[in-house]
Amino acid sequence: MFTDEAALEERLATPSPALVADLGRLEGDLLVLGAGGKMGPSLCRLARRALDAAGRQDVTVYAVSRWSDKSAADELEAAGVSTVAFDLMDPAADLAGLPDAGNVVFMVGAKFGSAGAPSHAWAVNAAMPDRVARRWSGARIAAFSTGNVYPLVPVSSGGCTESDPVGPVGEYAMSCLGRERIFGHAALTRGTRVANIRLNYAVDLRYGVLADIAYRVQAGEPVDVTTGHANVVWQGYANEVALRSLLHATDGEAFTLNLTGPETASVRRLARWFGEEFGKEPVFAGEEAPTALLSDASRCHALFGYPDVALRTLVEWQADWLRRGLPLSGKPTKFQVRDGRF
Repeated sequence: MFTDEAALEERLATPSPALVADLGRLEGDLLVLGAGGKMGPSLCRLARRALDAAGRQDVTVYAVSRWSDKSAADELEAAGVSTVAFDLMDPAADLAGLPDAGNVVFMVGAKFGSAGAPSHAWAVNAAMPDRVARRWSGARIAAFSTGNVYPLVPVSSGGCTESDPVGPVGEYAMSCLGRERIFGHAALTRGTRVANIRLNYAVDLRYGVLADIAYRVQAGEPVDVTTGHANVVWQGYANEVALRSLLHATDGEAFTLNLTGPETASVRRLARWFGEEFGKEPVFAGEEAPTALLSDASRCHALFGYPDVALRTLVEWQADWLRRGLPLSGKPTKFQVRDGRF
């Protein structure tokens, strides 16, 4: 259990021996683009810790963001991460001014509001990757994508694998597939080594599917079970896999990886578990649809092992976090959305 955000951040920044071994093999510095988002700061701290444990103080970790919250940048600097203030969407910005690096983690994305401003979503999610792929054409690039590139599938299917046909619904999902295609084109035409990481849904107690459900149960608000099933994964594991995937990035054809937990989690069951934690009977709305956005991450688990935090443990942590009155991000996942409009 965690007594405060500092304790949570400490857990998220603790590398596994496997991550230490893999990052010890990196060639060149590590550049994280979009490092100011929900997952970026913890990924940067995790990478720095792993590199230090591997004796690789020669590798610099650069964290690039607008850094509208300067305190976040100051905290990373104190942790040994070099922060760079840069607006990637500024039309006058020259990427040549950013550091050279042998390894790039691309975390930039536009999701919420994409239904009302689709051109912005495409500019961020598909056009910007072309500039990035050209600027760091000789690097290994691990690019965060999303399981939303898949269609809704029967709950009984176990989820889509990387070889299943994509079927994005809505501007956000289509633009994210565009991002994958742009990076894939760089792999085919310029030999850029690329890994496209299809993530859904990371949780770190301040946000995520579990936080969304737990908050409603604790507040006595109805839990909509129309989208009755989801995948979730501990953010610490997600960041580790993203970093380790750099060594699997390939040219010719981008390496594609589903990143999530092993369970097809029932929203109704999760709500009941939270009800037990809070001593409350959950209130439900709707009936479970036969389909959901689901991914099969068997390939990921075979390569990197199973997530180190089990689903039931995440439920217990999440409930304890809310009982303590610890902060939430105020950014719901909207995992219930079925028409692709975010």
